[in-house]
Amino acid sequence: MDSLRISATAHWINYLPEYLAARSGAFERLGLQVVARVCNPWTGVLDDLADGSADLALGGIWGPAMYAGMARNLITTGQLNARFPMAVVTRMPVEGFDWTWMNGHTVLAPGGGGTAPYEFTAGLMREAGVDPAGTRFVRDLSADMLTELFTCGLGDAIITDLLSGTALAHQGVGSIACRLADVGGPMPNSVYYARRDRLGDLDDRLVRFLTGIREAMAQLNSGTIEQADLAEVLVAEWPQFDPVALDESAAELITNGTWSGIRVDPDACGRWVGMLRTAGLVTKDLTYEDLVDNCAVDQAERAPLPA
Repeated sequence: MDSLRISATAHWINYLPEYLAARSGAFERLGLQVVARVCNPWTGVLDDLADGSADLALGGIWGPAMYAGMARNLITTGQLNARFPMAVVTRMPVEGFDWTWMNGHTVLAPGGGGTAPYEFTAGLMREAGVDPAGTRFVRDLSADMLTELFTCGLGDAIITDLLSGTALAHQGVGSIACRLADVGGPMPNSVYYARRDRLGDLDDRLVRFLTGIREAMAQLNSGTIEQADLAEVLVAEWPQFDPVALDESAAELITNGTWSGIRVDPDACGRWVGMLRTAGLVTKDLTYEDLVDNCAVDQAERAPLPA
């Protein structure tokens, strides 16, 4: 049995295919023992890659994009999320929400786990012709802290993961006004990346790992997994959440295309990196090949899916 070690930036429901593949025995059937840990702070994934204690990092493609041509040579090897599965939760219901609503309001944008909640939202606002400077963003604090503060009364809205947003709505604390997966379209939100100099060593294990992820995605998207089995995985991974909120969130992630495939879409990648370039997080023009190596994806996609 070969081992593959993953350091992740978080433990979110949008990472479900990995957890399903692990709990269903898919990785084991492929001859892999996958060991995953969550880093707090998230930047620990970079340290783990650097010292070799992790083979892969799970996080945003903006990490490899920011470091491209600089201190760390990181390369994306496959995709876990093809959408940005977060939501704008407003304190009061907003009918016909559009980005102009953000003007003059205070919006909590968690940043303890990375920059995407603010930057992708700001990028969508710019695309719609709305200046993010017109919104009072509360940033750079953890999602847990800002969620607690929002519950206590701080802010007019919060950008949060779909599960937390659904839970807030069930609690009567807020209302989901905008689903970023729907309005944002394809976006490589969460990817697996590695040190480029380790691709050769990891190749065979990467193929088997991504094959397992693809199988889990297919199970979820086709509905071939028994609802009771899915519910068991959800409750085991996130016991602190209401099972109804878990079921609703997983169903929405299936419907909105978050788990549509392991291959990073070139156009979606270019659009997201362009937003980062506009915001000053990326300082040079980057090609798709600068950020993504699809050798393992090509092989994993050729593997037949279980009947």
